Amino acid sequence: MLTRPNLIRRGAQLATLLVMAMLGLIDLATGVSAGGVPLAFALLIGALSTAAVWLPPHRQGSARLPRAAMLLAAFSLLLTIGIGGASGGVGSSFGLAESVGLLAVMFVVCRRGDSRWAVGAVLLLGMAIGFMPLRSGTGADYVIAGLALGLVATAVIALAVYLRIIESTRVRAMDSVRAEQRAEFARDLHDFIAHHVTGIVVQAQGARFIAEQDPKRVLLALEQIEAAGAETMASMRRMVGVLRDPNARPDAPLAPLAGVDELGPLLEQFSNAGEVLARLHVDGSTAGLPVEVSTSAYRVVMEALTNIRRHAKDARVADVWVRRTADWLLVRVANDGAAPRAAMPREAPGYGLVGLTERVRAVGGRITAGPGIDGGWVVDAALPLDQEVTR
Repeated sequence: MLTRPNLIRRGAQLATLLVMAMLGLIDLATGVSAGGVPLAFALLIGALSTAAVWLPPHRQGSARLPRAAMLLAAFSLLLTIGIGGASGGVGSSFGLAESVGLLAVMFVVCRRGDSRWAVGAVLLLGMAIGFMPLRSGTGADYVIAGLALGLVATAVIALAVYLRIIESTRVRAMDSVRAEQRAEFARDLHDFIAHHVTGIVVQAQGARFIAEQDPKRVLLALEQIEAAGAETMASMRRMVGVLRDPNARPDAPLAPLAGVDELGPLLEQFSNAGEVLARLHVDGSTAGLPVEVSTSAYRVVMEALTNIRRHAKDARVADVWVRRTADWLLVRVANDGAAPRAAMPREAPGYGLVGLTERVRAVGGRITAGPGIDGGWVVDAALPLDQEVTR
């Protein structure tokens, strides 16, 4: 599915191609009348070669893109020298389609190209664009046309750099949110493991002292130690990709981890703090949920309720559904407010949900957010109870 930025990009590309096509017809007619078929063919090749560079998608920081642009600019300059040296030049049309194509190449280079190569490419492209009117002659009109193209090229550079800065800022903000969420998840896991390991040590110490007096109690302690150890190892295997915060203090006090069982108090506090009534619907037992699944479900509900408070000013009811199946824990949060005027993307609609998406995916789950069928906003999350079901 095409997103709004992709639709805008496709529309701009189509518009540029149409403009180049119309100007290309003028170039062909002028080239044939001024220098015959070879000259018209050269102008056509120059225009098509620009489209071959700016039209395909390019990854951010591409080094191949500015290199190709430099070769293209060098070819255009050689073409300018060759045509300008010929008697009569090309008349009034000096390669209008090619000039538009070079401007498009300059935009893409400034927007996506590797900065180490982009500067040189932009300089060569600027020379190629500014000197292009000299193919028709060295009169004052053509010099002015070259200066005008130079001003247009400057505006194109400014627009591309502005969009690049905006995207770079957005990417850094999203990366920061993801890193914070993963670090928070790692701290939760650290507290959980530390809690269980402490319990294992305490039970092992107690079993050592009662081994001779009451062997049955030793067996019970060993069973509890085995269960706690198995649960801890399972959580560690599931969270192997989560990175720890290197600045976290190992002696930080243990705090109880909020999970599905704490949703009731959370919704009660939410209802008491405003005019929105929060209702909890639980289908199935919540006992024995993996800790990372339980805490992630709690964070999904908490973030969704926060967004309701911020963005759904006219909402009156927020419903929270928690359903447990054989393999999944399903969470849905919906409100009865009006849907936002501009629908946000289904994936990660805001920085808060960007971090939440990272947390859910860390446990092998999925999350979506979007307008509900009957209005309002709906957040759906599916968290696997056994990560094997996601593979």
